[in-house]
Amino acid sequence: MKNICILGVFVADLAFFGDEIPVSGETVIGKEYIIGPGGKGSNQAVAAAKAGIKTYFISKIGDDQFGQMAKEIYNKSGVDYSRVITSKEHSTGAAGIIVNNRGQNAISVVTGAGGAITKEDFNNSMDIVSNSSVFLTNLEIPVEVVYYSLKKARENNVTTILNPAPASEFSQENFHLVDFFTPNETETAFFVKQKVESKDDAKQAAEKLLDMGIKNVVITLGEKGAYYANSNEHFHVDAINLGDKVIDTTGAGDAFNAGFAVALTEGKSIKESIIFANATAGLSTTKIGTAKSMPLRSEIDDLL
Repeated sequence: MKNICILGVFVADLAFFGDEIPVSGETVIGKEYIIGPGGKGSNQAVAAAKAGIKTYFISKIGDDQFGQMAKEIYNKSGVDYSRVITSKEHSTGAAGIIVNNRGQNAISVVTGAGGAITKEDFNNSMDIVSNSSVFLTNLEIPVEVVYYSLKKARENNVTTILNPAPASEFSQENFHLVDFFTPNETETAFFVKQKVESKDDAKQAAEKLLDMGIKNVVITLGEKGAYYANSNEHFHVDAINLGDKVIDTTGAGDAFNAGFAVALTEGKSIKESIIFANATAGLSTTKIGTAKSMPLRSEIDDLL
């Protein structure tokens, strides 16, 4: 079936906009702030649903105002959240985001209820996982649940995508569970222990990741595009040039991963899937916010 299943967290984004991102000990005067829906997995689910694929989201939220915000964005975007658990024991998470006048950002996340999801919670959704074409997850949930979910998806012949964000320890012995590994420059640098700032850096890093046992590597490079490598081929795909339309890059990585998953589910080639993902990510940077900035399928098609 052409479904996508995503495991992750929902958090409420508290975004602050100003000229600069403060350094430690510094206070800056901002210009405006907004509160809206976020969380990597949740953003990805919203983006995938808006891009036109039946999308299931597995998560846990609190029985509170932020949890209600999650349900509202899922209703608007068409995400199937029947497997999102409402917890009486945990509060919904939140993220503090600071964005400068060049669209760059710094983020601190408290995962809340989503970070309390368990293997048992995941098992209760195996029916939808096993009937999906693609399973996508990230590292905002407990890593033992990430390992378990990837293993169960692979056992059911579901294509797995791991967006290793935020960068954190991931056992190399579990890399074989990942079909597509999609780090950005910072996350790639964490795993290969070297800076990744150019296409050449990405090429070297991708080779190291393949040597670790990963099948397919897609390194996102922001405005520099994306670099792909497996044991048989490697290539670079340019980003979509949107010029001065870019106002907020927050959530662009989530948009990329969702777009990539959607394109793979539709049977596009890897290069076509990356092009589609670049378009999805690029369009998300032309609006303020994360989940609310995710483009509609019609907008993506118009750009390509």
